[in-house]
Amino acid sequence: EEGHKRLVHQTSWGCTTRSLGVMIMTHGDDKGLVIPPRVASVQVVIIPILFKDENTGEILGKCRELKTMLEKADIRVRIDDRSNYTPGWKYNHWEVKGVPLRLELGPKDLAKGTARVVRRDTGEAYQISWADLAPKLLELMEGIQRSLFEKAKVRLHEGIEKISTFDEVMPALNRKHLVLAPWCEDPESEEQIKKETQKLSEIQAIEAGDSEQVMTGAMKTLCIPFDQPPMPEGTKCFYTGKPAKRWTLWGRSY
Repeated sequence: EEGHKRLVHQTSWGCTTRSLGVMIMTHGDDKGLVIPPRVASVQVVIIPILFKDENTGEILGKCRELKTMLEKADIRVRIDDRSNYTPGWKYNHWEVKGVPLRLELGPKDLAKGTARVVRRDTGEAYQISWADLAPKLLELMEGIQRSLFEKAKVRLHEGIEKISTFDEVMPALNRKHLVLAPWCEDPESEEQIKKETQKLSEIQAIEAGDSEQVMTGAMKTLCIPFDQPPMPEGTKCFYTGKPAKRWTLWGRSY
């Protein structure tokens, strides 16, 4: 723009793949993925419940009609009308893929003008009229999004231990927790902490032998949180004893 060359600034730390990995490991369960609705490529899967030739045409027609209606409400929908798989097989298939909502439509639903909707995250089921489907599904998805976020936030905070001395570090790490500690922000002290925690971890592993699985790895800084807890005047660094500057989050590096 000004006719001068300038150096660009960029980062390269695998943000996309790490974000996907964190999402999968945070929300997933023993059944498979649990995808938050806002990022799910398929938010609702419609599964027709067919019994031989009983109302087959009507059920499939209504499934397509409901799909069109939901798409007009900006809901991402797919119909699984494959004839070579049972409904039970399809339930499992889409649970593994983590689709937020499953919509089932069979002969009884067709007669009542309703559909059975099941949440992937909790397994709760709802009988919803066709007229109310779009607003109800949007409402359910917002509830799923909030619920997943709140559960993840609780899990995160439960896994952080606030400490004030180095003696508290290894017990916290052995509980597979992160450590929030007051730090002087001296780069040299971080190197010393890495070496010392690595050495202590290795000693623990040797002492444990084959009797138990012991986590190893040095502790390093993860970040200095923007949301800082109050730091009383005169607080010392948990490692050096120098005046602490900010609370810093630490964790094992593998």
